Amino acid sequence: MSAASAIVEGKENLVMIRNLFAGDSGGFALRNGWTMTIDQDLEKIASQEKRLQFKHFDSEAAWAIGTALKAAAEKRKVSVAIDIQLHGMPLFCFAMAGITPDNWDWIRRKRNVVMRYQRSSYAIGLKYERAHTTLHAATGLELKDFAPHGGCFPILLVGTGCVGTIAVSGLPQRDDHALVVSVLQEFLHLEKEDLALDVGA
Repeated sequence: MSAASAIVEGKENLVMIRNLFAGDSGGFALRNGWTMTIDQDLEKIASQEKRLQFKHFDSEAAWAIGTALKAAAEKRKVSVAIDIQLHGMPLFCFAMAGITPDNWDWIRRKRNVVMRYQRSSYAIGLKYERAHTTLHAATGLELKDFAPHGGCFPILLVGTGCVGTIAVSGLPQRDDHALVVSVLQEFLHLEKEDLALDVGA
């Protein structure tokens, strides 16, 4: 086999592997050895949004959740920016060591996605990933203002809907999302429910 043929074959093999495991054949994704579908993630996030709802939400709840997010990040030895808003008014903002202004801009853009769609920013990103497109391509929304990446979760009032947002930035998007969900589960005394996304995904 010539060197040129070997290069071509190598590229074709890489494409085949990518298509098999990166979502091009049936929507499967291989992440850290775990194979699952985007549909499974979206189903689990829908369950999170259904169960992680509040009967009421105020500044005291924001303080409790914000400080719990800080403590959870410290326990994991990671740094995040934390932002909690109710009806557009900031109730809790905190930047841990190592956070930059860029993290706050990520939060702003993720928050815009949640307030527009009243769903978690991660769910919106996965929705368009499943459709093999992007938020911008599908809707025209500019990426400078809308970031469909994990880490912003809607504050959902039972019988009312979305009234605000809880957001973090500083980790990979799946970890940002998971941090918020884990703290909300504890705050709402739902730790025993199977709401977490697959940790190996």
